[in-house]
Formats: sequence, structure tokens, C-alpha cells
Amino acid sequence: MDTGCFTATQRHSCHTMNADLHKPSAERSAPVKTSRNKAEQTKPELAQVVTDAKTGRSYSKGKLLGKGGFARCYEMTDLSNNKMYAVKVIPQSRVSKPHQRDKITNEIELHKTLSHKHVVKFSHHFEDKDNIYIFLELCSRKSLAHIWKARHTLTEPEVRYYLKQIIAGLKYLHSRGILHRDLKLGNFFVNENMELRLGDFGLAAKLETVEQRKKTICGTPNYLAPEVLNRQGHGTESDVWSLGCVMYTLMCGNPPFETLDLKETYKCIKEVRYNIPSSLSSHAQKLISGILQKNPGDRLTLDQILNHDFFTKGFTPDKLPPSSCVMVPELHPPSPAKKFFTKMAKSLFSKKKAKEKSPCDDKEDHDISKLVSGIVKCSINRQISYKTVGPNEVPYLTSPPVSSVPLEQTPAEEESRKSLSRSFKGTVASSSEPCEDVLTPASVAESALKVLKGCLASMPSATRNPPCLSRPQSFLWVTKWVDYSNKYGFGYQLSNQSIGVLFNEGTHLSLCDQRRTVHYCLINNKHFTFPANALPEQLRSQKQIVELMANYMEQNLMEGGDLPCEEQASAPPPLLMQWVKTDHALVMLFNNGTLQVNFYTDHTKVILCKSSDDSYLLTYISRERISATYLLSMLSEMGCTSELRDRLQYVVQLLQPHTDA
Repeated sequence: MDTGCFTATQRHSCHTMNADLHKPSAERSAPVKTSRNKAEQTKPELAQVVTDAKTGRSYSKGKLLGKGGFARCYEMTDLSNNKMYAVKVIPQSRVSKPHQRDKITNEIELHKTLSHKHVVKFSHHFEDKDNIYIFLELCSRKSLAHIWKARHTLTEPEVRYYLKQIIAGLKYLHSRGILHRDLKLGNFFVNENMELRLGDFGLAAKLETVEQRKKTICGTPNYLAPEVLNRQGHGTESDVWSLGCVMYTLMCGNPPFETLDLKETYKCIKEVRYNIPSSLSSHAQKLISGILQKNPGDRLTLDQILNHDFFTKGFTPDKLPPSSCVMVPELHPPSPAKKFFTKMAKSLFSKKKAKEKSPCDDKEDHDISKLVSGIVKCSINRQISYKTVGPNEVPYLTSPPVSSVPLEQTPAEEESRKSLSRSFKGTVASSSEPCEDVLTPASVAESALKVLKGCLASMPSATRNPPCLSRPQSFLWVTKWVDYSNKYGFGYQLSNQSIGVLFNEGTHLSLCDQRRTVHYCLINNKHFTFPANALPEQLRSQKQIVELMANYMEQNLMEGGDLPCEEQASAPPPLLMQWVKTDHALVMLFNNGTLQVNFYTDHTKVILCKSSDDSYLLTYISRERISATYLLSMLSEMGCTSELRDRLQYVVQLLQPHTDA
């Protein structure tokens, strides 16, 4: 779970669960010789505040970020403006010899010249009698090494995401005649926005001709290229080899040539002897094989890697959630949906353009376009917004009801809506007038907020949940969903297999009873029921959109949990009135009073609904998709685990109006 998404209590619990991940690297490393430990103990501790004598600026030392052979890296804050840096601190005692100081000087001079989105930014440096301080861009998500240790393996979309950024940074270095020479997971840093930066240029060198290349063996043993071990020197191909080892490590969980004996590892590298798991996709296997070639000239270039089928035929996310640092992210590849909706658009509209149109046809097409175009803004009463709410925003779900007519609706659009309503009244006997006591999103949110706050206020501390209901009353909930609001609307599947879509302009259409019945709701809450084979012409386009969303969900999405459901074919399904997406969760409010909150990062869900006797039921679906239903009154009396309590507190925060925030 993303530790930034809940309360301080939950953040603490997340840190406890992943305690090893948050320790400084020195604490996780293997024990070293006793004499070295004694030397470490006698080394003077870095002062809490260090000052640059030339500028007068002072910096406060923060936590230890990492530790290498020559240096330690600390988080430091400029006390004049609170700007934070990652600061490489090198003791003067470690650079007492000329060649040692030259190494640090070369690193600084080289890094100062670099400026690229995927290279760690160099800020400035200074030294005092004790240390040299190199101020660098702070990457708060640490490195790919930390992510790999927490996750062990990454998914192919994640690997593509990171590799594209590594390659972009590497192409920049090579274009400037610079070899990195130490590409490894610990030197790929990740910032707050999950963007990758190449760092640590301690072994970097200028590209030279084959004759001039240095024959020194340097770098991380597992990632060394055969030509480096054979003392033929580094070239750009050696960096590419290391990139292949990085890709293998991220996908397979260990470096390709790793053995218990270093000499055996070197032998495997020289012979290019490794195994590719059959679990990897064929594209991934071929790319790794194309990179890990013994002859440098036979290896794929960086451009060839980017143009490989692994990248061109696979989904690469635009961004990863911070939670992916510790768990598998929930990613939604757009390509299958695009195929469905492209096919849908062609089938719906290409034929209409081909035939001759009468004025009557134009009017009908105009009506249909108003139903499916998504141009008209949704009614706040039906749909507050389909944009994502920012991390510091609390969606204002409890706003007072407003007119059910969409905002900024033109007279022509209003007339179109009225004409559709009149035509349904004249042809459909089962149409019904809106009820006087119809629920609104605001009333559902306010009721949920009231009972959840009351429950949390009286809830005692507990380490376990109360007994769940062995045979809970059946209720409907959302098992799958697809957000296509950038064009049409929000689609979802209920636990009884009914499919609903809340269209952008506020109308709602559901397919029920194994798609034999259509329930349609206008923005003024007037409901209509039709046999699917006798649907008015004006609604057929919307029905096709719903069917295509249904097919997409059926073919591409997993069921959200194991809750049983009894068939309720005769009754109209509950209608989604409003949905809101935050950075961490999806909130859905239904016209039967049900509230459902889906957490993206671990697939957990919270569902609040009423039973037949008007008591509240709270269902929690765990990350393993196992459900448990409780009487809310029992949770209030007996308490629950922190896992569930934290999620309930987050739901309350979502429902809280801005004035109480």
C-alpha cells in the first residue's frame, strides 16, 4: 500500500510491515571484518549542521540514504530556503593520495557538465577540513535496488517503463562521449514522481578509441561484460551489456550470471552461460538474448532495443503509482479497449455517413450525438466530475443537490432531451415518473459519513475483526469497471452480471437479465424499461457502447472478489449516480444507498449497504479478493484490525466536506 495514502497511523504500520526496506543500506549489508568495524566506530561523526565557508550557507543533516566504498550519502536541508538535497560526503582521509583526489575531481567536473531529464542533477559542491560535500538532486523513492529488494521481480510493463528512461539517459551520455561503466540497480534513482535518474559517475569515463581504452576491470561483478573481464576495455557496448543484465535481474529476480563463487560467475560471463526462464514472454527472451551477446559488435544498439518487439508490441504505462515500490501495481493497458471502441465507432457512424439523410434523419442523429458525444457537462447532481482528484484534494461529495439539467445546456440540447422523453412516454407503457423521495449522491454520502464516523468514534482498539456473518444477505456490488469517460462514460459490471454505463451527459443505461432487458434513466431521474429486442432507435447507439464495454470487461478484467450473489432479474438494478477517482481510490455512490470504495494499489474494497431491516452492513474484500461481511454495529462494539480501520478512516476523509477539512 502506498504509504502516502492514509493516516499517520497507517503510514507507521506500512513502515513496520516493510521495516527492512526503510533501513539504511549499511544495516542490511552483510557483516564485514571486525577491524573495519572498529575503524568505522572511531571515525568522527558528521556534524548536524555543516557550513560552506565561501557562501555562508548552512545545511542540516538528515537521514543516511546510502553508503559506498568512498562516501556516505545523506539527506540535507539548506537552512536558508528549506531546499533538500542528496549530499555525497567524502572524508578528506579517503582522498589523501593524489590519484584518489583526482578521481573525485574528475567525477565532479564530468557531472557538472550533464543536464538531462533522466540524469541526476548536479547542484554544487564545497569542502572543509573534514569532508568534501557534493550536492545532488534528491530522489526520495531511493533506487531501483530498493524497489527490487522489496518486490524481487517486476512486471513487463514496469520494466519497459524503467528501461525506456534508462536508455534515454544512456543515449544522452553516449552522445556526449561518456561511458557510465557502472550501470546497476543501485545507480538508478527514483524521484517523488516515480521518474528515473541515472546517477553515480564515480567510474564514468570519456569514450576512447579501441587502442586507447583503459584495460582496468571496474564495475559491479555480476554486470561486467566479457570484453571488460578479458581486459579489452569498455565501449558503449559494455554499457548495453550491463543494461541487459539489469533487465534480466528485474524480470527474473536475480542477475543472469550470479553464482556462489565469484570465479565461477566470471567464467559464466566469459562463456555467456545463463538460463532464461520460460515464464518470460517470447519478446522479452529474444531481447535479452539480443543484448547478452559475447561479441560486442553483435549486440543490439540502444535504438534497436527501443524498436524491438518487446517495446513496440507491449504496453508501457505513462506513469507508475508510488505503491509500485513495494507491491504489484494495478495497470490498465489501453490497447484492448481502444480496439473495442475503435471498432464500435466505425460500426456506429461510418454507415450513417454513407447513406442519404433526410431532415428527419439529421434530427435523429443530432439526438443520438447528444446522448453519446460527452460534450455536455454532467449534472453535479448525477456526476460531480470524472477527472482525478489531486492528492491533497478531498472530493466535495456532500454538495447540496442542484438542478438535474446539465450545466451549460443549450436550448437545442434541452429540446432534444424533452423530445426524447416525450417519445418514450408515448411508446413505452412501463415508463415511470420519478419518486418524491429519490436519493441523491449527496444524501447517500451524508448518510454513509454519519454512520461511519459514529462507528469509528465508539470503536474500541482491537487486533482482530469481529465474527463475520456466515450467510450474509445478498446485495449487489461492482465486480469490474472501466473508465472511458474521455469519450463516452464510466462502465461497470454488477455481481449479478448486469452491466451499466453512466454516460458523460448524465443518462444511464443498464443491460440486465442476461442482456435481454434494458433499463434506461434520463437525467431527470425518469426510468424506462425495454425488451432488448424492442429498443427505441434513439438508444441503440448507447446500447452498443454498453455492450462493447461489457465485452472488454469480460475479456480483460478479473472478478473483484468472492462475494456470492442471488439472481434478482425481475427488479431494476441499482444505478450508479456518481463516481469520483482520487490518487488512491475509486468511490461509487448508488441510488439504493450503497457506497463502494475500491483501492487501486492492493485491490482491497469497502462496501457499505443497508440490509432488509435497515441495519448497515460493512463488507471488506481483502487483497486476496476474499470477502467478509460484518454488521456495522458489531464493528462499533468490538473494534477491528488496523487494516480495516485505516481504510474506514480514509473513506470518512473522502466523504468529509471541504468546510470540515
